[in-house]
Amino acid sequence: MDQKADISTGFVRLPNRAVFRLSGPDRLTFLQGLVSNDVNDAAPGKAVYSCLLTPQGKFLHDFFLYADGESLLIECEADRRADLMQKLRMYKLRSKVEFAEAEFSVFAVFGAVGAGISAPDPRTPALGTRVLLDAATPDPAEVPYDTYDRMRIAYAVPDGSRDMEVGKAILLENNIDLLNGVAWDKGCYTGQELTARTKYRGLIKKRLMPVRLSGAAPEIGTPLMAGGSEIGEMRTHNGDIGLALMRFEAVRKSLSFDIGGQTLTVEPTPELAEIIAQAAA
Repeated sequence: MDQKADISTGFVRLPNRAVFRLSGPDRLTFLQGLVSNDVNDAAPGKAVYSCLLTPQGKFLHDFFLYADGESLLIECEADRRADLMQKLRMYKLRSKVEFAEAEFSVFAVFGAVGAGISAPDPRTPALGTRVLLDAATPDPAEVPYDTYDRMRIAYAVPDGSRDMEVGKAILLENNIDLLNGVAWDKGCYTGQELTARTKYRGLIKKRLMPVRLSGAAPEIGTPLMAGGSEIGEMRTHNGDIGLALMRFEAVRKSLSFDIGGQTLTVEPTPELAEIIAQAAA
């Protein structure tokens, strides 16, 4: 996709993101047994991308973890911050941890980074550096959010619950493993059994893939029908490009489909193309 051209410099405001603070001496051990990635990897200048799952291994929340002195900052979807805090509190029991909302503005910065808490986006370097600021805005020129969003789509990066259905989505179907969101060598965590099983038993039959549309994008959740068969399901879109949960069986046969009188063309990333080819072997 042509939207993969990197943004060379500038910043993107991410108003749909919010932050809260997790502090206390048990903060690392508390989270380690709950989330999909290794929280011990969070360090100054290094963020961790991770997910909270149901016991059955289905998606609940995704977020970034930042080390900040004797606490962790958790960056998540703004309109779901209270829900994530509430779900984590359910597991607190006797753990010595405390939760508090933290008022940061969140940016994706391309090029030089000045003030603030910052770390390269751990999902892909193409999406710049995540920066948390409590007051001032970055120095470079502002880049329109749509430019960033189209690049996100081109790299097959889901946008939280907009792309992943809460309580139903599976991490590997949504590329979380390709985006450095799962630590395969850590101990048990909530939902770990199903996540490991889908990987090691080769149970994944569909993946979130970038698509190009010749007409208006279907609504999120719309089944994509071609030739009388369901080939996938529409997720988010921006203009003529979007993400769709596409079945390997269909994509192996063709990358172009007639759906409802318009053309949908699948444009997989190199990593997804390799996965599709391996699934056919």
